[in-house]
Amino acid sequence: MPANEHKIRVVFSVTNCICHDQRVLKIAETVSRMNCEIAIIGRRSADCCDSDKIPFKTRRFRMIFKKGFLFYKFFNIRLFFYLLMNRNDLLVANDLDTLLPNFLVSKLKSIPLVFDSHEYFTGVPEIRNRPFVKWVWKTIEKLIFPRLKFVMTVSDSIAVQYKEDYNILPVTVRNCSKSADGILPFSREELGIRKDHLLLILQGTGINVDRGGEELIEAMHKTEDVSLIIIGTGDLLDILRSRVKELNLSDRVKFFPKVHWEELMRFTKSADAGLSLDKDTNTNYRFSLPNKLFDYISAGIPVIAGRLPEVGKIVTEYKCGILIPEISPEEISKAMRILKENPGLLDELKENALIASDSLNWEKEAIKVTEFYRSVIEQY
Repeated sequence: MPANEHKIRVVFSVTNCICHDQRVLKIAETVSRMNCEIAIIGRRSADCCDSDKIPFKTRRFRMIFKKGFLFYKFFNIRLFFYLLMNRNDLLVANDLDTLLPNFLVSKLKSIPLVFDSHEYFTGVPEIRNRPFVKWVWKTIEKLIFPRLKFVMTVSDSIAVQYKEDYNILPVTVRNCSKSADGILPFSREELGIRKDHLLLILQGTGINVDRGGEELIEAMHKTEDVSLIIIGTGDLLDILRSRVKELNLSDRVKFFPKVHWEELMRFTKSADAGLSLDKDTNTNYRFSLPNKLFDYISAGIPVIAGRLPEVGKIVTEYKCGILIPEISPEEISKAMRILKENPGLLDELKENALIASDSLNWEKEAIKVTEFYRSVIEQY
């Protein structure tokens, strides 16, 4: 590690919009307290990149290509040369799509590298039916992962999978939410929601295929006196909006764009329950612990979720929601009616969610981040 005359410069790389990547921002904030200077490299995504105030140095690449092979190719090339030409003492690659340039620069400049895997990247549904694309990412992973020394991931199941794949067990740091104490919910009037309705929320920056969105809309059609907020981004949103119009549900299903976490929690705290409906169709979803689950817990609302291992373990342990046997309109509708028709149960689940938030919060999870990065820094 560099001498003590300057702070350790830690450079995080991510292909997402920096403004809305809560995991990167939370970890960067935690590491910054360890006498470290933080820089985050990402992409220029939207107007938020100009207006939002990130409390760290940032470098956002303007990309001609917004997605697909050419985006990743040119982003990685630009990232490689930026890292090579600028001072950095510790590199942090967030997900497989930034790992290659970080690994190469770490070897060329003899500086440490941390790999933070936000998901089981080669198991995501977007590349399931694209054998060449999957082969490219899997090849990069196979070449680099066995040579990594410091690895972190988001769930125990993903950590165990990597252990089976490469005999390396990552440290698990879950995407727990910060405390939402002091954040006031929106009123039903502000949201245009009837006071006598059960209000549900589905949130996330990946409202995509196999995440239960289509089944949820059909369930809304089957269930009376229930309203729904969908907030965030994803490939499926246009399809969901069209189906809502076809079923004449626009008075009960409201769409909102992605917002910063503090405002997102105002929406979340206004709801009676949250939804986490990922299907068991791929390794990544099977082992995931989605951010929204912890946001619901932080907001003190229960969750309706499928029986995936990691999500199911938390819901069962803390008794903070309803697990449904399959992601179908019928089962989702059944869970909605249970909460609507049993206000005593709903209150009990809300109380359990609040109790769970005492254990499942970022303030406690950050302790593991500090210990992990301290072990990295002490070895250099």
